[in-house]
Amino acid sequence: MKSKNGQALTEYILIIALISVIAITLVNLFGGYLKDSITKTGCELSNSTYVKGDKPGEGKCE
Repeated sequence: MKSKNGQALTEYILIIALISVIAITLVNLFGGYLKDSITKTGCELSNSTYVKGDKPGEGKCE
């Protein structure tokens, strides 16, 4: 009988690669919106006013 450890390892690597590609894609798509959300929270905590930017992720506190 042949050992299937190499095959299982290859499958795990492919699964991890697929999950990584999906995660990177999601961060690229929604990263600006997440950054704006964090900036809004920071503005509220520092009693500043949130100013929306032209593009997602460009908002700032003033």
